[in-house]
Amino acid sequence: MGKRNLLILVVGITLLLFMTPINVLSQTTQNLPKQKEFRIERSIPKEGIACLECHKRESPGIFADWASSRHASANITCIDCHRAEEFDPDVSKEHYKQYQRSDLTYGKKEFKVPVSAVVTPKDCSRCHPDEAKQYSRSKHANTLSIIWKLDPWLKQGMNSDFERVSGCYTCHGTILKMKDGKLTSDTWPNVGVGRINLDGSKGSCTSCHTRHRFSIMEARKPEACGQCHLGPDHPQIEIYMESKHGDIYTAHGDDYNWNAAPGTWTPGVDYRAPTCAVCHISGAGPVLTSHDVTERLSWETQAPLTVRPSEFKPLPAKTNWKVEREKMKQICLQCHGKAWVDDHYAKLDRVVKEYNEVYFKPAKAMLKKLYDKGLLDKSRFFDEDLEFEFYELWHHEGRRARMGAAMMAPDYAWWHGFYDCKKRYVKFMKEAKELLKENKKAYKAEDFPNATGNTTVPPQVKQ
Repeated sequence: MGKRNLLILVVGITLLLFMTPINVLSQTTQNLPKQKEFRIERSIPKEGIACLECHKRESPGIFADWASSRHASANITCIDCHRAEEFDPDVSKEHYKQYQRSDLTYGKKEFKVPVSAVVTPKDCSRCHPDEAKQYSRSKHANTLSIIWKLDPWLKQGMNSDFERVSGCYTCHGTILKMKDGKLTSDTWPNVGVGRINLDGSKGSCTSCHTRHRFSIMEARKPEACGQCHLGPDHPQIEIYMESKHGDIYTAHGDDYNWNAAPGTWTPGVDYRAPTCAVCHISGAGPVLTSHDVTERLSWETQAPLTVRPSEFKPLPAKTNWKVEREKMKQICLQCHGKAWVDDHYAKLDRVVKEYNEVYFKPAKAMLKKLYDKGLLDKSRFFDEDLEFEFYELWHHEGRRARMGAAMMAPDYAWWHGFYDCKKRYVKFMKEAKELLKENKKAYKAEDFPNATGNTTVPPQVKQ
């Protein structure tokens, strides 16, 4: 091509770009990856070497995990993640004592740096800005706020503070606190997905990418999600393992390429059937990876009344359910035909409608009627049997029916779901109608155990 023709071509392309409407350009750039810049230092500062040498001796398990990590391959060491400013609220004063040890080569004042035991999403954002931003707007990061708004156990203090620490907060996250330069035992250790950190950030990346390998392989496997998503109220790991997807994973998972680079993990090439991460986080086809697990959802199947994510009052998603459903469909279409995918969603929508209209709404109306007539006491939840029955109708059986249908696990949709919904509903209505007929107040448990939890909403929790 001659210089004259090349010049004409360049000018033509330039004019075309300027003539393209701005809104069209913005639409075409919405799903493009952001440009990232990386700088790798080939040397480690003396303070960083001190960290490595000390931990090699003092905590060899931590050192070995780090040495096997991608961080180590990129020359990212302890100090890059744990180093803090002297004035930071989460600086470990206890760690300063390590620089006063005569028995250690590196236990000297010249290697002294302020560090924090807690590495937060804000720290991780220095190298992973997009992931941290996506995570911050997700249900995971905001789950502590969600349960304070939704759950009677916390709002009405129906369990003890220690029951929360040993149970609820392990997954949902604590609000970290320091006392005398040390993290308090009632808030630490904790890697809950909604943990509120002293630097103001929410969550813990190590919930899924465990310390100190931060393995992408671990986070891609369903067992990572199964740490929290299990049991009677949200048995996603059990549902997944019952499904055809889980069956294929069990049979062929050892052959999957779990360590493919982020953004390149490809269905049919690296894995045969999806895991939780494939559907909710990883990219495939035209859909990009996102650490916002609220994306791709078209229903809130964990809510009492199933609603669209944007209508979920504890955390209204800033998404359009139709757009997000199309994203999830694109994930499904990597392995399934269009009719299969469309019909699956038609079935899910019908399940949602029947749960809402046949089970939840009538039970909710009956509960309100009992409260209005003074036959149930409004002051506390769970101290009367019908309150337990209503709670488990939506929180246990109702979730299982909806989630079982969403993830194609028929045993959970029926036997653990709608079948149990029927039993619970019949018992609830029978006892409710007996109270109405006799105009009799329900038995109220005056000796309800351990209903001592603090009911004051923490100021760090956004309301």
